[in-house]
Amino acid sequence: MNPKEAIQNLISRMADNAFILGHRNAEWTGIGPTLEEDIAFSSMAQDKIGHAFQLYTLMHKYMGGLSPDDMGFNRTEKEFLCCQFVELYTNDYAYALIRHYLYDHAEAIRYQLLRSSSFRPLADLAKKIAGEIKYHTMHADLWMKKLTLGGNEESKARMQTALNEAWPYALGLFEITEAEESIMQAKVFTGEEDLKSQWMAHILPAVERFGLRIPAYAEPVFGGAKGFHSHWLSPLLEEMTEVFRTDVSTEW
Repeated sequence: MNPKEAIQNLISRMADNAFILGHRNAEWTGIGPTLEEDIAFSSMAQDKIGHAFQLYTLMHKYMGGLSPDDMGFNRTEKEFLCCQFVELYTNDYAYALIRHYLYDHAEAIRYQLLRSSSFRPLADLAKKIAGEIKYHTMHADLWMKKLTLGGNEESKARMQTALNEAWPYALGLFEITEAEESIMQAKVFTGEEDLKSQWMAHILPAVERFGLRIPAYAEPVFGGAKGFHSHWLSPLLEEMTEVFRTDVSTEW
């Protein structure tokens, strides 16, 4: 894969992850446990869709191809490169919070690393997004503490169950693609293994402090970054694009 294609692959994966998780988080609007949480989750969902838009725009500006709207609403399921972790539907708030915690800490580290990217437009955008994600991780940390150290036996048990279920999918965040060697050689990004190593160094002791246990063995759920998705993505895309598909030639 040549450097341009490799950068495009990296940005597509990042943007698709943010775009899909933004829509999943938005599903909690109006049904969160508190009014404040309705606002917080809605705001973070909006941020993620905004991050996706900025990444799609950057890619379109510097590499051509589809417009941001077409990237979001006019691709097939197979063309999306998001990991399966972000696309899973859940009606369990404990799972939504665990996903929020694991995903946003990974993204916080990713964007810190990208601040030094040799691809300057991405480095500049990373500086902006890193500042916004800091507040997402602060929110995640607060609720992890509240429902473990400050919770009761039921809340702790539900958080542990959610962690057990989420962990294999969370490991899928770090799927290595054909772009890996090119982006590392070009110093665009230090790579998924480096990101995973730094994430694990942060997450493992933090989870232990919360009184939770990482599953002893978990097989990472890969495939999403190469276009192979769970059965949850297709109906989500159908719902997301319903208005767009009423008249694809219209300028909204």
